[in-house]
Amino acid sequence: MDTNRAHWLAVARGGDVPPWQDVGAEPAGIVREDVDDPSGAWLRPREPMADAAILAIHGGGFVSGSVDTHARMFGHLARATGVAVFAVEYGLVPEHVFPSQVETVERACAWLKARGARRIAVVGDSCGALLAFALATRRRADAPAALALFSAWTDLEARGASYDLGRDPFFGRDLVRGLAAGYLAGVDPRDPQASPLFADLGGLPPVLLQAGGDEALRDDSLTLAARLSDAGVAVQVDLAPGELHTFQMAAGRSPAADAAIERTGAWLRSILVS
Repeated sequence: MDTNRAHWLAVARGGDVPPWQDVGAEPAGIVREDVDDPSGAWLRPREPMADAAILAIHGGGFVSGSVDTHARMFGHLARATGVAVFAVEYGLVPEHVFPSQVETVERACAWLKARGARRIAVVGDSCGALLAFALATRRRADAPAALALFSAWTDLEARGASYDLGRDPFFGRDLVRGLAAGYLAGVDPRDPQASPLFADLGGLPPVLLQAGGDEALRDDSLTLAARLSDAGVAVQVDLAPGELHTFQMAAGRSPAADAAIERTGAWLRSILVS
């Protein structure tokens, strides 16, 4: 069984769940350097592209996840892209709520710019994708060069018909709405600053939306893609049949995850290479 699917089945059953990072394998040739301020870690491939960087934002529903859980996946992306990745750490619910996480990733992006990164792409999975999008809309005048979003969580009201498919062993409407309520802490789920589905999408950079065909959040990506297209934004949707939420986490142990990371790497290189 695919290690990502096995992970979500284990989470759904409850009890002891193996460490999330063990879903994937360590990428070869990646050097990690931890940073205190902003909190996070560099994941550098051999001979990284000059003047470019990827800001990576981990998922976890705002209640879990970290640079450590996602370093393997983001390291595989650094290797596939040939660009140094800075994976940023942000505060979790309930101690930290909206807009704290958005402000943290915005500061990290400004820090990368100050360090000389002339071209910055932003990558995020699940709620990390939500933060990536919020960052792009807040920095519209100085937006990132591209957004690559894995299993993007964009609908904080969980209205998508994909919740009704019955193929996702873990994510349901009540769970997702509960996670959203914890993050929003009373803010309207349709607030444009919180939800990309209700933001002004004009003038945003190219967007890649990659999702699993069997995940409950599949329609979050499809709905956002339609709205981006209507706003004139270049958007590409990449659905992986039979895969679940954040299937890219299994990079190094899943052919589907490896292929998805390679496709994302090629797409990012096509934009970041001057």
